[in-house]
Amino acid sequence: MKNYKFTINDNKYSVDIVDVEDQMATVEVNGTPYQVELEMEVRKPVSTPKKVVKVSPAPTPQTVQSATQTTAPIPKVPQATAAPSGGSVIKSPLPGIILDIFVKEGDPVKQGQHVIMLEAMKMENNIDADREGIIKEIRVKHNDSVMEGDVLIVIG
Repeated sequence: MKNYKFTINDNKYSVDIVDVEDQMATVEVNGTPYQVELEMEVRKPVSTPKKVVKVSPAPTPQTVQSATQTTAPIPKVPQATAAPSGGSVIKSPLPGIILDIFVKEGDPVKQGQHVIMLEAMKMENNIDADREGIIKEIRVKHNDSVMEGDVLIVIG
């Protein structure tokens, strides 16, 4: 079993690659097991029966690369994108549950200000405003379950 240590957005992750077979990898992130579907089948070495998974020496926060350059998502910082109302949106970086909302509609926010606390993978994650503006819309409430990419807040 290979173990890798990552620090992403000041959060520490210990990733154990337990097994890789065909297009499924079994990994443990901070002790929690996950089944990760790979985009392509990992080829087994012809000369040895061992399964080998390689991680690039300088992984990006968005991907962990295996021997065949398949990727598994790693939590990333939410990025603002254009909202239909002319503002920008803050999206959930990963599936989780909304623990706390620190702002109300109409509140001014500064870049880097905590706006939401999201519990994901048994960790509390602060979701921060990526720009200065006014909170136009809050699309979630306390204890809502969200998926990766769900719009949480619209900033105008």
